[in-house]
Amino acid sequence: MGFQGVGNVRFIGRAYWRVFCRQSEGCAKTESPSTFSPKGFSQKIIGATGFEPATSWTQIGSKADAEKPDLLIDLATLTGAARIALGPELPAAYSTDPELLAALQRIGDEEMDPIWPMPLWAGYDDEFSSKVADLGNVSAGSFAGSPVAALFLKRFVTATPRWLHIDLYAWNPKERPGRPVGAEAQCVRSVYRLIRSRCA
Repeated sequence: MGFQGVGNVRFIGRAYWRVFCRQSEGCAKTESPSTFSPKGFSQKIIGATGFEPATSWTQIGSKADAEKPDLLIDLATLTGAARIALGPELPAAYSTDPELLAALQRIGDEEMDPIWPMPLWAGYDDEFSSKVADLGNVSAGSFAGSPVAALFLKRFVTATPRWLHIDLYAWNPKERPGRPVGAEAQCVRSVYRLIRSRCA
């Protein structure tokens, strides 16, 4: 299955931390588009091209947002576009709060667990227009894949004042000191310190 679900849910103060995971290979593909309405959400979405993690977010993200936490964080191996732009060692990070993003970058540099701030560029928001549904989950073009995917997720965060999305690779393709080839827990130290600093 393309989407493995919620890895864990933690409450620290009023911060809400959900971790998502996705298998990169063997994703089920939707051969023809079909529309569906997320539970508790008014928009109909057209699903296609194996973008299961994002369409699953319509359910999980909107439910988490409905609890109105002070801080909502998701980590996802969402797009290959982020890897093409930044490579495997530097996760792309997006936030509705620029100060939060700057704080995470500073902590990441200190922890040697880096992220790179990326823009939620509103000009790309119209990439989700559809002739069949209120909202499409696949961009009309091939550019800006990571920012466009982040904008899609953002559609379902309306009540939470601070949302942080990290588009990561979670894999070491080459041997490095202390980081053998294989799975890598990217951003865990940085996000932990960020939450601790806000909930102290």
